[in-house]
Parts: sequence; structure tokens; C-alpha cells
Amino acid sequence: MPASAAPIIARWIDYFQCEFKISKNRATKLGDYRHPFKGDGHKISVNNNLNGYAFLVTTVHEFAHLLTWNDHKNKVKPHGEEWKRNFKRMMVPFIDQQIFPEDVQKAIVSYLNNPSAASCTDLKLSRALKKYDLSTDVSRLEELPLNAVFKIKDGRQFKKGERLRKRYRCLCLDNGNIYLFNPLAEVTLAATGT
Repeated sequence: MPASAAPIIARWIDYFQCEFKISKNRATKLGDYRHPFKGDGHKISVNNNLNGYAFLVTTVHEFAHLLTWNDHKNKVKPHGEEWKRNFKRMMVPFIDQQIFPEDVQKAIVSYLNNPSAASCTDLKLSRALKKYDLSTDVSRLEELPLNAVFKIKDGRQFKKGERLRKRYRCLCLDNGNIYLFNPLAEVTLAATGT
């Protein structure tokens, strides 16, 4: 995370007496919040493979869950209005201090108009954050040409097809089935299609 953000996060960890853990990469989630249970306190984990800005956004997302749980316990939706208010409020110090690069800050401000369960579902914010990823061996599906052959993490190969409304229609070369992919799906180029 950006060094200038660390003191704020450290204060939150101390204030909320939260166990904060940096976790190995999880394919299904970027971070996680667990409320106090059977004598254990609040627990937050954030994936270790995120770039600093994505790590910070995810951390704030999880702390907004903590604050929402403190205020309402299990009486509100996980990403309901209460969580949205808390997330917006908790992002303010980072926006005010201009911790994010201009492109990320603009995307965050736009995202804050109606934040959702995952920052990666907001294409504008996700694109801005991904610019700062360190990994260069993967591409985003939207960057590949039509008919390009690519692999996903499990090794299956696909041929990129046309873009429908929001997703790309792709042919699985292993079984002949059609799958729809998010344009920001991380893939590895396998070969050029014809």
C-alpha cells in the first residue's frame, strides 16, 4: 500500500483491535472480513498479490464491513446503504491526501457515487487499478485481437470471439462450449488465431 496511507490503516487496526493478515492469492476474492466470534476479535485479510493502490482500496472496503458490523451487527445487507456510507466516509482521508494517482483517484471518485460489492466489477476503476499491476505475463482479454487463442489459469484454451454487451463470447477449444468473459479477465496469450 502507499506509504502515506499506512499510518491511517495502522490507527484503524489499533482502534478496532483488528487482526490484519496479508493472505496468499485467492482466486475468488481480493479480501475478507470476519466479525468477532467465540472470543476472537475482528479479522481482515487482503491478498498479497495486489498492487499498492488495489491493496488500499480492498483494505478500506473490508474496514467498511467492520464498521458496518460494529454499528448494525447482522441486521443490514453486507453491501447495503450502511456499508456504502461507511466505505465513502472511510475513503475520504485518502482522497483528501491525494494518495492515489490522478487516474485512479478520478475512477474512485466516480465509483463512490454507487460503490458495489467488488471494486473489480466497476470497469473504469478496475482498468485504472490494473495499470499499476506488476505482473507482465498476463493480459486483459479486451487487449487481445479477435480470434486470438488464450489460456486461463486452469490451463483451458479459448478463442476470443465478438463482444456482446459487456462480455466477450469465447469458444473453449477443449470442449467446444461457449463461455462469456469479462473484458478485464486476466489471460495468457497462447497463439494467434486465424
